[in-house]
Amino acid sequence: MDPVLNSILRSWDWRPGLLLLFFTLGALYTTGWWRLRRKSHQNQLANGWRLFAYWFGLFWLVIALMSPVDILSGQLFYMHMIQHVLLSMWAVPLILLANPFPFLLWGLPAPARDKVGNALSRLLHREADSRSWLRAATTPGISWFIMVAILWGWHDPNLYGAALEMEWIHDLEHLTFFASSMLYSWHITGAGPRIHKLMSRPARIAYALAGVPASFAPGVVIAFATNVLYPHYESMPRLPAPLGMSVINDQTLAGIIMWVLGSMMHFMTAFVLIARWLKHEEKRRTKYRPSAIPSPLIEIEGTTL
Repeated sequence: MDPVLNSILRSWDWRPGLLLLFFTLGALYTTGWWRLRRKSHQNQLANGWRLFAYWFGLFWLVIALMSPVDILSGQLFYMHMIQHVLLSMWAVPLILLANPFPFLLWGLPAPARDKVGNALSRLLHREADSRSWLRAATTPGISWFIMVAILWGWHDPNLYGAALEMEWIHDLEHLTFFASSMLYSWHITGAGPRIHKLMSRPARIAYALAGVPASFAPGVVIAFATNVLYPHYESMPRLPAPLGMSVINDQTLAGIIMWVLGSMMHFMTAFVLIARWLKHEEKRRTKYRPSAIPSPLIEIEGTTL
């Protein structure tokens, strides 16, 4: 293996603060999952695939933020774009599909669980003003707008360059990407806490597809740009193949990743929702389909009438 490539692949930025955060969240979720699992009536909620989805989501967070992907993102534009896809479009849906809210709550020690539960009950009570404000600030339309604004805003050359030059701005960029993606995907997955009416299946499909322009539009602009949009990468030493390439080719590949891969994740979400909808409709039809068609013929003493 090329020594430069070997060195890169062996480079991991183990950030103790993030590791502690991910370990704590994983431990809380697993503890809450186990406690709910032991309650027989909660087995459907605490099933195995939720636990797997949550840990797999944390795994992709680690890959995005501490693996060589993070190190290379400062030198290669397309690696930065891969990092954003892993963070916003892989880790977030997996974590939300695991419905983390009840499990994290049940993972707390009993005294803390009671205090946090009571505080959340007051905050999210149907008659509470805080619930009304939260509902108004997180409608599907506003959530979509926030997601698009943050995605497009951070790709402004000035903000993008600042994020690459200063670590705290880079961390803020990742935090806002993650939070806005969580807010947007929250309406699609229906994860708790549910303060909004769950959207119908057709509405969720349409909402998933509404995310396509968010990645498509800037991806196309970046992919077809003939000049360098982000001067930071011009100042970086170019890596040898297979990772390295010219600045303009790097930019084109980054745009294609954002355009194609980013859009594809929204299409895949819509396809999954459609498949689940069709499966639900088939089950509903089967449930109400008569198991046997009663015969109109009545036999009396061996004579068919």
